[in-house]
Amino acid sequence: MPNKRLSVVVTRRLPDVVETRLKELFDVTLREDDTPMTRDELASALRQADVLVPTLTDDLDASLLAQASDRMKLIANYGAGVDHIDVHSARQRGILVSNTPGVVTDDTADMTIALMLAVTRHLPQGLTEMQNDRWRGWSPMAHLGTRIGGKRLGILGMGRIGQAVARRARAFGMQIHYHNRQRLRPEAEEALEASYWESLDQMIARMDVISVNCPHTPSTFHLLNARRLKLLKPSAVIINTSRGEVIDENALTRGLRAGEIAGAGLDVYERGHDINPRLRDLPNVVRLPHMGSATRERPIEMGEKVILNIKTFADGHRPPDQVIPSML
Repeated sequence: MPNKRLSVVVTRRLPDVVETRLKELFDVTLREDDTPMTRDELASALRQADVLVPTLTDDLDASLLAQASDRMKLIANYGAGVDHIDVHSARQRGILVSNTPGVVTDDTADMTIALMLAVTRHLPQGLTEMQNDRWRGWSPMAHLGTRIGGKRLGILGMGRIGQAVARRARAFGMQIHYHNRQRLRPEAEEALEASYWESLDQMIARMDVISVNCPHTPSTFHLLNARRLKLLKPSAVIINTSRGEVIDENALTRGLRAGEIAGAGLDVYERGHDINPRLRDLPNVVRLPHMGSATRERPIEMGEKVILNIKTFADGHRPPDQVIPSML
């Protein structure tokens, strides 16, 4: 489509510099406020535009995609995760899907380490004591946490973010272990000093810390189910900065409350912001509001990738970050 200005609909507010550039390049319809689009609004956009720019709050399932017109040719997702998009259905309708991989890698890996330290060193408890003016001075046995140096870290998902977590954890002196759909190349394993476990069950039973860094797909839904969570050592902690659906949240809550799991650091939840109320008041859980990628740099870099994907498509080429269904 080299001679046609594409019609682009953006479902959420983006940084001003990104919206300005979109308006320069395309016939773009921007969101006036930052509320998620309704299902009817998404259906209307799919019928009227050439390109849709959704975010993770937009559930583009098969029935919704079935309402797309023939002119809808690209879903340029603003984000790396695409579990809210039925990529297979989109492909069957001739709609390409692109995403923004790599932008949140370092930010999310940093937050993973931050949560790991917060849980093992009891940072929230210390903050609460200070904020409530209850601290009465240092004591030899107060606030005793656990050092992470020398501990075994089991990484579930050794993609970009998993490898970034591994590099950071090595700097803290942790032993790196991982389970992945495909084993890394020998040179990558050697660089990370990482040990591969073909059996997830065997790995998690031996780890001190489990870091969830895999996407949510049908095969990873409740990958850490009640049976697997029972395999954890009572001293182990779980960190999840990936997708909440990977962990059975009810089973995790039961394990934490029963002392079968020492602690958890969570930035994502199985039902979005609808968090299990029994999980809220646990002192051994550090909860964050999905802020693993919340840096000032991320929104602009992500927007630049979206623009590049759309511009490349407009010039008649395959978007550089096209999502292939077989990759999921």
